[in-house]
Amino acid sequence: MDILSYQPLNLYSNYQVAAQEAPTTPIIFDEVLASFPELGTHTTYEQSLEIIKKRAYQLARLGVKKEDKIIIFKSPRFDTYLLAVAASYLGAVPAMISYHFPTETMEVFVDRLENPFILFDDETKEVVEAISNSSADRKIEVAKLLEQPATPVEQGILPLDQISYMTHTSGTTGIPKLICHSANSMGWRTLWQRTIFTRIEAKRLVAFHISPVHSRFNIGVSSLMAMGFPMMPISSSDSQVVADMVEKHQPIAMETHPNNFVQWTFTAKARPEAFASLKYFHSTFDAINNGTMKTFLEAAKANDPIFLQVYGQSECGPMILKAHTLDTIDSNNARNMGIGLEGLTKARIADPEGNELPANTDGHIHFLSKGRALTYYKEDDRFQSTVHGEWWDSGDWGMIDDNGQLYLKDRQVDLIKNINSNLALEDYLLDNLDFLAEVVIVRDKDNLPQPIIALGPDEEMDWDAWWKQIEDLPHLNHPIIKPFEEIPRTATMKVQRLQIEKEFKTQ
Repeated sequence: MDILSYQPLNLYSNYQVAAQEAPTTPIIFDEVLASFPELGTHTTYEQSLEIIKKRAYQLARLGVKKEDKIIIFKSPRFDTYLLAVAASYLGAVPAMISYHFPTETMEVFVDRLENPFILFDDETKEVVEAISNSSADRKIEVAKLLEQPATPVEQGILPLDQISYMTHTSGTTGIPKLICHSANSMGWRTLWQRTIFTRIEAKRLVAFHISPVHSRFNIGVSSLMAMGFPMMPISSSDSQVVADMVEKHQPIAMETHPNNFVQWTFTAKARPEAFASLKYFHSTFDAINNGTMKTFLEAAKANDPIFLQVYGQSECGPMILKAHTLDTIDSNNARNMGIGLEGLTKARIADPEGNELPANTDGHIHFLSKGRALTYYKEDDRFQSTVHGEWWDSGDWGMIDDNGQLYLKDRQVDLIKNINSNLALEDYLLDNLDFLAEVVIVRDKDNLPQPIIALGPDEEMDWDAWWKQIEDLPHLNHPIIKPFEEIPRTATMKVQRLQIEKEFKTQ
C-alpha cells in the first residue's frame, strides 16, 4: 500500500497484509508469551499470523462471534495485542483493560458492556473469579483457550464506522471511561504514525515498552508492520532487562512512556554503551523533562540522535510533536510540546465555553484530530460534554505562543493557586537534582503545594541541594519521600495525583 495514503485499520487485515508483504520480518520478545508459547522468543510476521488465526478459531469454539464484546484483561505482555488481533479476525470487539484494576472496577465494565466475554490469565484470575455479574461461560482462561480445537471459521468484518476496538481512560480521576474506536478513526491515527516513521531512514529493529492496552499500542504496532519494520516489544520495565535487550539486539529506535524513561536514566548513565545503537527515541503521549531526554541523547551521541516528544490523548491519538537533539536540548523549554502534524492534527486554546483565546493566554487546550474516538461506551453525555464542534477539550491547561507552539502547563483538575505550572516545577527539580527519580506536586488538605519525591536507586537525600534549589520558588511544603514503586500510577505510569490528594483529605 501507499504508506502516506489513508487506510482504515482492521487489526487482523493489517496484520495479514504485513505478513504477506514481509513474511520473514522478525519479532523478538524478552520472554515466552503465555498465550502464544509456540512463538518462543523469536518469531516472524508470517509465523505469528498462523498462530493468531489458530487462537481466533479457538475463541470461536468457545462461543466468541462477530459483534461480541470481549474484555482482554491479562498480564501486560505483547500477547495481549495478539489476542486482540485474533478477536478482530472474528469481528468481535476487543476491550483492552489494564491488568491492575480491582474487581469493583471490572464489575462496572461488565455492566456497561452487558456481560461480555472476559479473557484472563494467572495474573488476573483472582479478580475475574470474584466478578459477580459475569456469567461463568463468558469467563475464558488463557489455559482453557489453548486446549480448544481449532476448527477454521470465516473472517468477520465490521462496518468501517462501527465500534471495533475499545481502550480506556487512565482512571486518574475515578472509574475509567471506555473509549470507542472504529476502523476509520484508527486509520487516521496510523496515517499520522506512518508519516512519522518515514523519517527513520533504515528498516532496522524498533524496540518499545508500552502498555499493550494503551490506545497508542495498536496504532504503533500496526504502523510498524504496515511498513515492514522488525519489532522488539519488551514486557519488562526493569531497566537492566531493557538495557540487556537493547545492547544485545541493537535496535535503531526505542519508545516508552515518559516515566519509564525517567526510571531508566540511572541505568543509561551507568551503562550508556547499552543504548549506543539507538538513533531515535520516542516518548508516548505525554510531556517529559529535559534532563531525561539529554541522558539518552548523550548515550547515543555518536549517531546524532533525535528524541521525539509526542503529546496526545487516547481520545484523539498522537497530536503534537517536537524533535530534540543535543544541540537544542539545553535551551529547550520542556513545557513547549511543539506543533501539530499539518493536515491531520492541531491545537487551540479556549475558555470554558469553547471560545478561542488569543496567543499567549492560558486556557483549556483543545485538539482537532481526524482520528478522534467515537464516544465513551454507555457514557456518550460525558463524551459530548467535552466536544466543541470539531474541537475536543483535552482537560489540559496551557497556552499557544505567537509562533504557534503549544505549552502544556497542567491538567485542569490539578491547578494549584500561585503556581503557574506544577509540571514545570517538577521538570525543574528533576533536571537539577540528579538523586531524584520522581517529583510530584499535589495539593494537601489546605490546598498548599505538597511535593512527593522518590530517590533513585542507591541514592541518598541531599537536603542541602534541595533547599538551595527551591529557595527562589513559590512556597512548597516539606517534601514527603516515598519509594518509587509506592507512588500510585496508571497502566501507562502516569501518577494518580488525585489518589495521593485523597490520602491528605483523610488525614
